[in-house]
Amino acid sequence: MIDTLFTNAKLVDPEGGTVITGALGVTDGRISAIITDDTPHPQARETVDCDRKHLAPGLVDLGVKVCEPGERHKESFGSAGLAAAAGGVTTMVTRPDTDPAIDNPETLEFVIRRAREAAPVNVLPMAALTKGRQGREMTEIGFLLDAGAVAFTDCDNVVSDTKVFGRALSYARSLGALVLGHPQDPGLSAGAAATSGKFASLRGLPAVSPMAERMGLDRDIAMIELTGARYHADQITTARALPPLERAKQNGFDITAGTSIHHLTLNALDVADYRTFFKIKPPLRDEDDRLAMAEAVHSGLIDVISSMHTPQDEESKRLPFEAAASGAVALETLLPAAMRLFHSDHVDLPTLWRAMSLNPAKRLDLPCGRLAIGAPADLVLFDPHAPFVMDRATLQSKSRNTPFDGARMQGKVLHTFVAGHSVYKRA
Repeated sequence: MIDTLFTNAKLVDPEGGTVITGALGVTDGRISAIITDDTPHPQARETVDCDRKHLAPGLVDLGVKVCEPGERHKESFGSAGLAAAAGGVTTMVTRPDTDPAIDNPETLEFVIRRAREAAPVNVLPMAALTKGRQGREMTEIGFLLDAGAVAFTDCDNVVSDTKVFGRALSYARSLGALVLGHPQDPGLSAGAAATSGKFASLRGLPAVSPMAERMGLDRDIAMIELTGARYHADQITTARALPPLERAKQNGFDITAGTSIHHLTLNALDVADYRTFFKIKPPLRDEDDRLAMAEAVHSGLIDVISSMHTPQDEESKRLPFEAAASGAVALETLLPAAMRLFHSDHVDLPTLWRAMSLNPAKRLDLPCGRLAIGAPADLVLFDPHAPFVMDRATLQSKSRNTPFDGARMQGKVLHTFVAGHSVYKRA
């Protein structure tokens, strides 16, 4: 007998590229049946009527910052886990840019233990590529892999020493480890708060050219060609970076790329009032770049959409724009913000879920992110048409630095399940 049967659902299948009406059965925490409307339903211990709302794989968010250890007042595994569940995120892949950095097996084991104790969703940690994220000496990649690291990255601390970077990539390649890079020329982008152009000049903000991203990506692609490493660009945000990315894929390099939900739904003009919640890294780009990113997601050139959830406290944000810390929380706004792309006809739901669930799971060799027999029953039930006004006071995160505060949004998470068990239900 099936444990739980989800009936009367619109099933979003990112692998098949379809949205069909039917039912889905779960047994022992895994999907055990996918049933079309004209097929008799099997018996089940529990039935969940989805009321013709959409049922999809839970989101796999690649690049979440949880501030343990070191800055627990900004975000803990408990608060981040609640925020993830409320946002339909069933797997958080966490960044190592903590204080101290996650660059040794002992710190990594602490993080894994804390996540298991506190978070209601799956948590998979990444580890630093170099010690202290300083770019001088690579970490013990083999030991960190054995301890549970799923990938390696120095986040926005670009490893500028190409010899160190090359050694780390070669060693990662020998172990089959995935390396995440932050495509950016560190010299050009240092101190930047906006994207260069007339608008940044009028606002008097220090700016960086989009070419800094292109140059950083060109360097990383050359290093991939040299070493044969598995590589993922964490954020591609400018149209100028797309042609070299496309060539690298056509040349058969083991490269994928992501972008953040903020670069898909906001642009450089949003910082007009110097609102520091819009200060992120890389800075928001021009509208042409935003549209190019949306098209790249639609075509599959951009593989992954992530929240790049970066909590910052009030003290670090309530400063002049240039001095304020970069980053925005986005675990709870990832899905409703992505619905903007759906409602504007830029990207359909199966394509969105390929980028937010299936592709990150495949890149990390995870079994989740799909509606398939035997896959983990990590699921999100949502209504893509439900309107609401975002109020940051309602967010589960300890930090509430969202650029969507007061924004009219469309798309609500109704119910989230991990291994078939409910971890969030909208009241």
